[in-house]
Amino acid sequence: MTNRLAHTTSPYLLQHAENPVDWWEWSPEAFAEARRSDKPVFLSVGYSACHWCHVMAHESFEDEATAAYLNEHFVSIKVDREERPDVDAIYMSATVAMVGQGGWPMSVFLTPDAEPFFCGTYFPQNPRGGMASFRQVLESLVDAWRTKRDQIDDIGRRVVGQLGAQQHAAEGAIDTATLDHAAELLKTDFDPADAGFGGAPKFPPSMVLDFLLRHHRRTGSADALEMVAKTCDRMARGGMYDQLAGGFARYSVDRQWIVPHFEKMLYDNALLLDVYTHWWAVSSDPLARRIAEETADFLLTELRTEEGGFASALDADTEGVEGKYYVWTPEQLHEALTEDDAHWVIELCDVSGTFEHGASVLQLRQDPDDSDRWQRIRALLREVRARRTYPGRDDKVVAAWNGLAITALTRAGVILDRPEYVEAASQAARLVRDVHVDDATGRLHRASRDGVVGTAHGVLEDYTAYAQACLVLFGASGNIEWYDTAQRLLDRTIEQFVADGSYFDTAADAEQLVWRPQDPTDNASPAGVSLAAEAFTTMASMTGSVRYETAAAEALKASATIAARAPRFAGRALAVAETAAAGPLEIAIAGRSPELLRTAFAAAPWGTAIVHGDPGLAVPLMDGRTLIQDQPAAYVCQKFTCRLPVVLPEDLRREFRPVN
Repeated sequence: MTNRLAHTTSPYLLQHAENPVDWWEWSPEAFAEARRSDKPVFLSVGYSACHWCHVMAHESFEDEATAAYLNEHFVSIKVDREERPDVDAIYMSATVAMVGQGGWPMSVFLTPDAEPFFCGTYFPQNPRGGMASFRQVLESLVDAWRTKRDQIDDIGRRVVGQLGAQQHAAEGAIDTATLDHAAELLKTDFDPADAGFGGAPKFPPSMVLDFLLRHHRRTGSADALEMVAKTCDRMARGGMYDQLAGGFARYSVDRQWIVPHFEKMLYDNALLLDVYTHWWAVSSDPLARRIAEETADFLLTELRTEEGGFASALDADTEGVEGKYYVWTPEQLHEALTEDDAHWVIELCDVSGTFEHGASVLQLRQDPDDSDRWQRIRALLREVRARRTYPGRDDKVVAAWNGLAITALTRAGVILDRPEYVEAASQAARLVRDVHVDDATGRLHRASRDGVVGTAHGVLEDYTAYAQACLVLFGASGNIEWYDTAQRLLDRTIEQFVADGSYFDTAADAEQLVWRPQDPTDNASPAGVSLAAEAFTTMASMTGSVRYETAAAEALKASATIAARAPRFAGRALAVAETAAAGPLEIAIAGRSPELLRTAFAAAPWGTAIVHGDPGLAVPLMDGRTLIQDQPAAYVCQKFTCRLPVVLPEDLRREFRPVN
């Protein structure tokens, strides 16, 4: 028997469609039922690749007795945090405020007015380690609901009142002094032994690395480049990177980048693809190119959907066991390979029991002495691994994360001369435009699955990440439809997400929650407001519009305090500010020249607005840009004041500050 979740487009909710829990989706009807029955709401928030979400589901939500108790005493709502980041953000703020930390699964108990009065994360089936069981929590809350109702209602009102008042007002600016100070602060946080920042667990600091690369290009800072090179090297050679098929896992549980948390997220791999492409453009390091190409190939091979978009994630678990698909024992290698090859790989990849139960995650701490032998063995091990049960795939297409992938694949395709990457980016962009955008209202929807759009409205990151992707794709293709799409989305962004100079994460015409979230923090993925700063900077450079330039400046203000005090959590905002500090420049290429285009993408400051197409292309930056003696010509400009045009790639390269 299925419950109400059987008809959703969310793979995470579909995982719970056969639970005995009488789940509701987040909806006005669910809260109406809570008011009618005078029951508290149990809000469970997670995502499909979340290991502990699966554990709690198996222990509690599949348990008939626990489900019966929930159904009798609560209205239970299940939310996919990836489809409803606005709901997740609000109640995660409450969880952190009330508990001191957050995570998923997130378990929040609400009044029928959606006000939180008790928060937690994972609760075990049975008491352990001083932690109450889930059933004990439920029973205590039912008793409190009956005997202390006034206190519960008061707690909910006070939480909403206090957290709703703590919204971030736009302030300050990220100037060159802030950028220099941020780079110095990052040096103090850098791990000189194992690279990266801070201790375990270590997350890939993709946006910080992006900032440091842009900082190096503007200032020539050797320290900035060294932090990037060491971190990119250690991440790529450790177990967090899939040495057989490419692609990065979510994070490393240790500080040496050895053992990953095995889920693979689209946004991580899109951001890291962009970093490794940028690192190669700066350094020509062969490792950078290899990892960029392998990561792009992973996106196309393992995350691409039939409709041409990119799926959200691969699970950490296989058959209920974390990492089972990816790890190897010496015995398994001996079964798959010849005796000599097995011994060679065991030593090369440190198969010494680095994970659990004698298994290891493959590492490649140094380049093999026989590259052909490694490629032969690598292909064979991929074939053997393919016979294992494949991890579950969350195949919903999220507009924001597809935007990040479109941007990264377009840049990689142009710079690495891999046109199939640009074509994949174009197909994903068309899917989002055709399926996610409502032409009648201009509204962008956040997610789709199997070509069917979901009900969740797009949030700020969806509009701005996808708009920026369209502008980068326009720069590479000269297809004016991408420029027009971006402009419509950015105009709607100003209308719907900005009030009194401050950006909000939800649209004015979206569902009104207990407060309207606005978070300027660049965390696992870029903040919506940082992405707004980037997209508006690009659009302002292409149009010369004061309106867009002002929108970009207002967006950067939101991150100024974090950038100055905690730059690890303002990486994208700092990167955009670096692009602005380097000009921002504009490049107009009149005529079709793959060589000039590749040089512009690789040699100009990262994030520079690039327009490439036939003379007369209907974009302000192309006004008056003509061929030179019938040859394609590149114009390097700043605020539409241009230097003399050049026709040779080497002359265009000399227009920019050396990157070494």
